[in-house]
Amino acid sequence: MILLHKINFVQEKITNFAPEFQSLKNMNFPLFIARRIYSKNDGQRMVSKPAIRIATAGVAIGLAVMIVSVSVVFGFKHTIRDKVVGFGSHIQVGEFMTLQNADQRPVAMTDSMMAALRRTDGVRHVQRFAMRQGILKTDEDFLGVLFKGVGPEFDSTFIHQNIVEGSIPAFSDSSSTNKLLISKSMADKLRLKSGDRIFAYFIDNGVRARRFDISGIYQTNLSQYDDAICYIDLYTAVKLNGWEPDQVSGAEVSVENFLKIDEVEEIFINKVNRQVDKYGETYSTKTIQELNPQLFSWLELLDLNVWIILALMVAVAAVTMISGLLIIILERTTMIGVLKALGARNKTIRHTFLWFAVFMIGRGLLIGNLLGIGLVLLQRYTGLIKLDPETYYVSTVPVEINIPLIILLNIATLLISLFILIAPSYLISHIQPAKSMRYE
Repeated sequence: MILLHKINFVQEKITNFAPEFQSLKNMNFPLFIARRIYSKNDGQRMVSKPAIRIATAGVAIGLAVMIVSVSVVFGFKHTIRDKVVGFGSHIQVGEFMTLQNADQRPVAMTDSMMAALRRTDGVRHVQRFAMRQGILKTDEDFLGVLFKGVGPEFDSTFIHQNIVEGSIPAFSDSSSTNKLLISKSMADKLRLKSGDRIFAYFIDNGVRARRFDISGIYQTNLSQYDDAICYIDLYTAVKLNGWEPDQVSGAEVSVENFLKIDEVEEIFINKVNRQVDKYGETYSTKTIQELNPQLFSWLELLDLNVWIILALMVAVAAVTMISGLLIIILERTTMIGVLKALGARNKTIRHTFLWFAVFMIGRGLLIGNLLGIGLVLLQRYTGLIKLDPETYYVSTVPVEINIPLIILLNIATLLISLFILIAPSYLISHIQPAKSMRYE
C-alpha cells in the first residue's frame, strides 16, 4: 500500500506539470519550477509563508535603512561642503605667505591674470577679494569681525540662498557705497537689523572710523564663518588696507566639477605658482580642502559610518534570507525527493531554490526602494526632522537622492544575498529520494 501510494503521488505530480513539460525544452527548468513554487498557494502548507515574509521584510528594511543612511550622509556632507565653498570657493590664488598663514599680504590681480585664470580648462568662475580686520561698534556693544571686500564679479548665488533680511548690495571696485552685509549672529549680538547704520573701526598706526549702512543679513548656520565674515565693497577693503588699486588678497576660483579640483589646481601650479607680480610678490594656490583640512577630514569620517551601516544591514538581510531558504528547503523535502527520482541533478535543484530566493529578494528590494525613497522624499520636501543648527550647522536633516548609488545598492544587495545563500543551498545534496518521499 505504501509503494502504491508513492507511485500515485509521483503520477499526480507528473500530471500536474504535464501541460508545461512540452515547452521546457526552450525554457530554464530551474526558473520554471521556482516560479511555480513561488506563485503556488495550495493552502496545504503554511509553514514557509511566515519565513518568506520575514525574509522579504529583512531585505526591505535593510535596503530602506541603507538608502536613508546614504542619502542623509551624502546630503549632510554636500550641504556642509557647499557652505564652505560658498565662503571660500574651490581654489584660492593669492600671495604665497598669505596662504601659509593668516597674514594679509597683497598680490596684483591684473586683467591679464584674471583672463588667464578664466581660460583654464574646468574653471567656471573667478572673482577677486580683499580681507580686512576691524571692529563693529554700537552704543552698547562691539564685535571684532573680518571684512571681506568683493567686486562687481562677485557670485552672490550662495549668499542669496541664505539671505534672511534685506538685500545684497551691488558691490563695486571703483567707488565706495558704504553698504554692509552681515550675518544674523552678528546682528543678534549687536541688536541690529537691515537698514541700520553702524560704525566700523580699523586700527593701524592710529584708529580710523567708517560708517556703513546695513543692506542685508544672511544666515548659513556655519558658525565659524557667520561669526566672523561680513561683506563690503572691494574698493573700500583695498583702500582700508592701503594697497594699490590692482592689489587684492587673491582670487577665488570656482570649478565646474568638484571632483576635478586637484586637476585644475595642477594646471595652476604649472601656469601660476612661483610667478612674481610687479610688486615682487609670489603667486601660489590652495584648494578648499587644504584651507580647511580639519573640516573636510571630519566629513570624510562620515563615510566610515556609512560602511558600518551598510555592512550591518546586509548582514541582517543575509541572515533572514538564509533562515527563510532553509525553512523552504525543509518544507519542500518531498518535492526535492520527487525531482531527484525523476532524474533532476542536485545542481538543477539548487538553482531552483536560488531562483526562488531571487523572487523573494526582488520583492524585498521593491518594497525597500519604495519605503526608503519615500522617507527621503518626505524629509526633502517637508523638513520633518529638525536639527540644532548650532551643533549640526543645518536646521533640518539634509538628504540627497543619488540614483546611480541607489541602483548600485540594489545590485550589491541582490548579489551578496545570493552569494551567501549558495552554501545553505548545498543542504539539498544530502536529501535522499527514498527517505524524503516517505514523509509525504
